[in-house]
Amino acid sequence: MSIRFGIIGFGFMGHVHEEMITTQVEGAEVTAICDIIEERMNDAITENVKKFTNADELLAQDDVDVVLIVVPNHLHKKMVIKAAQAGKNIICEKPVAMSVKELDEMIAETDRYGVKFTVHQQRRFDQDFRMAKAIYDNKAVGDVYTIKSSLYGFNGNMHDWHVYKKYGGGMLYDWGVHLIDQILFMIDSKLVSLYADVRNVINDEVDDYFKVIMKFENGITSEIELGTYYLADKQKWFERHWFIGGNTGSAYLDGFEPDGKIVRTTRLLKSVPGKIAMTKSGPTRSFGPPPADVLYTEELPKVNTKHIDFFTNYVNAYHGNEEFLVKISEVKKVLSLMEAIWTSAETGNLIRFE
Repeated sequence: MSIRFGIIGFGFMGHVHEEMITTQVEGAEVTAICDIIEERMNDAITENVKKFTNADELLAQDDVDVVLIVVPNHLHKKMVIKAAQAGKNIICEKPVAMSVKELDEMIAETDRYGVKFTVHQQRRFDQDFRMAKAIYDNKAVGDVYTIKSSLYGFNGNMHDWHVYKKYGGGMLYDWGVHLIDQILFMIDSKLVSLYADVRNVINDEVDDYFKVIMKFENGITSEIELGTYYLADKQKWFERHWFIGGNTGSAYLDGFEPDGKIVRTTRLLKSVPGKIAMTKSGPTRSFGPPPADVLYTEELPKVNTKHIDFFTNYVNAYHGNEEFLVKISEVKKVLSLMEAIWTSAETGNLIRFE
């Protein structure tokens, strides 16, 4: 039986969800949409879709099995609780809540009414992330000691309600939840410590730059950096970047559809105590231009993932054929780290975890 979706909030992401479910997701259909601005729904592509300007009216429809909540961040808790009380299963856009306390209240209500509840963390299926994860999982560069994940922009500004703190705007809530979720989904180890720098570079109210450094029990240090005004004239600079360093090589990936390589050495330079080996770069053999025969490269692993995989997993899990890939317990860990990031940024302190 086809899963019938209702979408509350028909801005950009509401349109994306409708188009994907209607045209690409097998076993699913959109039966209702809702937005407080009626004109936004004029370009809906789903034939005979019901349109509402009041969420309560959509939630009262018998032909809605699952509600996609795509309203501004500060309204997520209210809408999730409303949907749960109406007996609807729920997919909420990220960030699921503004605090762990809010999320706990949402979980209590969804448990009370026995509805399925998950979060749209579709960037677990990004090609760049899945390639980086394959390198890590397969030990393609040996024992990993560092992972850098970054995203840069040139405009500096954000759009619409994202520029207002009261609506839950800012880059940490917008992209930070994705980048943190990717790292936690990749690294299979306990987090030991965290340090964060969060700034308003161009925007008055909300953050547009952050750097988060996380140390894990298995010895990996992860660095996440995002800047909306972080400029360079390099190819694919204003996209995603990964660097993964291991003890048998390194890997770099640039772009959402990545260019990059795994890089290795044909030999390691030998240290001879008490002797100086002169090169044209000076008495150092670790830095400067390497000899032509030292470095060689291998291709990145192939992956075949796309954002529709989130909904494919959801449909299968809804019918009990597999597990939901995005679990609320994992989302709660991300939200908990978000709170630690704000604390570290505000105090300048390193946060240690028991």
